[in-house]
Amino acid sequence: MAVLDNLEPKAVFHFFEELCSIPHGTFDTKRISDYCVRFAEERGLEVIQDEANNVIIRKNGTEGYETSEPVIIQGHLDMVCEKTEDSDHDFKKDGLDLYIEDGFVKAKNTSLGGDDGIAIAMALAILDSKDIPHPPLEALFTTDEETGMGGAMAVDLSVLKGTKLINIDSEEEGYLTCGCAGGITCRTSFALDRQTSRGLSLVIRISGLRGGHSGAEIHMQKGNALKLMGQLLHQLNQETGLQLVSLSGGSKENVIAMDCTASVLAPAGSLEKIEKAAQAMKETWDVEFMGEEPGLKVTVEEAGEKELEAAAPERTTQVIDYLYLMPNGTQDYSRGLAGLVETSLNPGVMSVKDDVLTICTLVRSSVDSKKEALQERLRILAALFDADFTADSDYPGWMYKEHSPLREIMVDTYKEMYGEDPKVITIHAGLECGLFLGKRPDLDCVSFGPDILDVHSVREKLDIASTERCYDYLKAVLAKCR
Repeated sequence: MAVLDNLEPKAVFHFFEELCSIPHGTFDTKRISDYCVRFAEERGLEVIQDEANNVIIRKNGTEGYETSEPVIIQGHLDMVCEKTEDSDHDFKKDGLDLYIEDGFVKAKNTSLGGDDGIAIAMALAILDSKDIPHPPLEALFTTDEETGMGGAMAVDLSVLKGTKLINIDSEEEGYLTCGCAGGITCRTSFALDRQTSRGLSLVIRISGLRGGHSGAEIHMQKGNALKLMGQLLHQLNQETGLQLVSLSGGSKENVIAMDCTASVLAPAGSLEKIEKAAQAMKETWDVEFMGEEPGLKVTVEEAGEKELEAAAPERTTQVIDYLYLMPNGTQDYSRGLAGLVETSLNPGVMSVKDDVLTICTLVRSSVDSKKEALQERLRILAALFDADFTADSDYPGWMYKEHSPLREIMVDTYKEMYGEDPKVITIHAGLECGLFLGKRPDLDCVSFGPDILDVHSVREKLDIASTERCYDYLKAVLAKCR
């Protein structure tokens, strides 16, 4: 028996479990895209699949809605793939191991992909239904949203007939999102200029940080392992001198880095001094985080004296000093909406390939000029340390519209169902609606969704009761779209 069989709404959780059985990390969406195509073909629904694996499925309106304007239901097919250090899960081959705990759906030792699998599941449930009143529907399922929004960039929206677009990619019930930040991916690259050197071989690890969504949770000041490693290596380099062999950390540009590993050469006889300095730094961080990073670990492993290819001391210092100085986290708050983060950045991934160290940073802002200024700041900082700089995957923000018929319908429906107004907000995280509006300014977009906690992490969990309420709300909204 399927794990989620007894949950309500049955159709939604049936399709969610089927989706979770198919590997669907970012850039690995062909199989889940094909599943959606088969779903449509088996039900005689019109379907379009493009070269980017985006899928559009059309369904006629039910009785009384035949001539109504189509409504677009939209979500993305890919998920962020995270797993615990001891997990042997293979995201290329294995489906997720789902379980239910305390009213939540979770995945054992991995992220869940509720972001945004629950959107696809809700859309499939309505497309599959025989008794839900609705106008003509256009289900738009995009790919590769989590890294660069490639599907939204590639999709041809001219084939869509509707203008009302309901995006189901928000993670807090009771909120209607009507605007979001834009973003750009920046890459700073250091040629390591290796030389043969001899010294004490050490592996330094920072792990156990909470991580999280680099947009929605950037204001929470969670520890970023890349930044912490820069601080630790700066201290050790000051005390003993180091030569860098390798650096790696983080998993996705839009995930706050939970771990980082540095391989270095240190002077002979310096192990005890380095261990004490690392422990002292860990104790300092524990005080600074005030208990909010309880899993933080700092370890130093010694592999004896070795002769290795390592960056020269001068180049090592340049890399470390860059890591120490690079900006991270919230940079500006909105002047118009109290408490809203306006501009931020997240150094998300660091790796070495072909003797080049690259740091990948996602810059976000709801103000284009601020986004451009922060990008320029990173470019100048890279030049100061003799590093190369590139930027790509630029996507626009989504500006709040004063007039939105869809928003009016969704606000009124919420008030009728729950006796109170929903919270209408704009957010700092990126949503595909900004890209859609760049192609189709006539679109009227609103985003909502059920409670999903700790997205983009191994603690991700989907609230079952919230999912049922949000599905009922979606059905009620569609019933009003005549």
